[in-house]
Amino acid sequence: MPRPIQATVDLAAMRHNLALARSHARGRFVWAVVKANAYGHGLERAIRAFADADGLALLDLHEAQRAREAGWSRPLLLLEGCFEARDLEAAAELRLASVVHCVEQIDMLEGARLSEPMDVHLKLNTGMNRLGFVAAGAGQAYKRLKATPGVRDVTLMMHFANADRRSDLTGPVEVAEQLAEFDRIAGQWDERRSVANSAALFLRPEVGGDMVRPGIVLYGAATDESHSARSLGVHPALQLTSKLIATQQLRAGQCIGYGSRAAVGHAMRIGVVACGYADGYPRGAPDGTPVAVEGVRVPLVGRVSMDMITVDLSTVPQAGLGSAVELWGTQVPIDEVANAAGTVGYELMCALAARVPVIEVG
Repeated sequence: MPRPIQATVDLAAMRHNLALARSHARGRFVWAVVKANAYGHGLERAIRAFADADGLALLDLHEAQRAREAGWSRPLLLLEGCFEARDLEAAAELRLASVVHCVEQIDMLEGARLSEPMDVHLKLNTGMNRLGFVAAGAGQAYKRLKATPGVRDVTLMMHFANADRRSDLTGPVEVAEQLAEFDRIAGQWDERRSVANSAALFLRPEVGGDMVRPGIVLYGAATDESHSARSLGVHPALQLTSKLIATQQLRAGQCIGYGSRAAVGHAMRIGVVACGYADGYPRGAPDGTPVAVEGVRVPLVGRVSMDMITVDLSTVPQAGLGSAVELWGTQVPIDEVANAAGTVGYELMCALAARVPVIEVG
């Protein structure tokens, strides 16, 4: 018999989240970001759920090929562009748009003999300082792309470093500062603009642009620690559930698990859950991380091990072998678990292990 753990992906929740993102977009072109196997939800599932998106943004040719094979005929965007010259012909055959963020990618385009020209998104570095052209090189990059026969349309794009920062907090790279730099570089060019990620789309209506690129909100998680998913109106699309496989009655002073991290101060009944870091649960989750048992939120106690976690059953005396457990989903938001473990919901979604069976609803 399989272990009593499974993940559930809710396509109806994903459709709801896309519709909400579109309402915030107010007529702008919506790229649904589906990189990293749709944030762990499954690319083919995302294609069905995001059928109303204007385009899909992803990372590599293999994902693009899978999307086309799954029946996606609308635009696809490579968010990091092509990595080698030989990738360009395959990208053209798959009818992909491609980000261009460095001189070497322009060199490749100029030397390519493509079956048909492709759309490119010229990435400008306005303060994120990962990819893109700074002001000194952006003008020449734009001129070269406009003169390249293999390039059809040019869209101007950038990425915010702190769109998820509360508006009452100041930081080293502000949204307004990045927008001003974007306008300073690209204000002279009459091209479409793509600037808003999830946080900018939901929290910064002043950002504008012609295209938006929602990612995390489409999967039902928050954009930042200051806003819950519920407050944004998005629905969780991924639920991780399991069951209790044992219980133990401990005396005051006894310890739990590896390292004897948790010593109980009073008699305590604990439950053992079939879920561990080999399933994608964060090993660094501390005591007190919320888990739902029989619909009641209880605290994790003791160190997370490869295949099991232990929880305090003091408030659920009726729980026993086979009792239902939710690690995250509708009762325990994934962001709460992530915050407790010192990470983000993105990582937990993407870290879901292959050994966890996934079912689809909605």
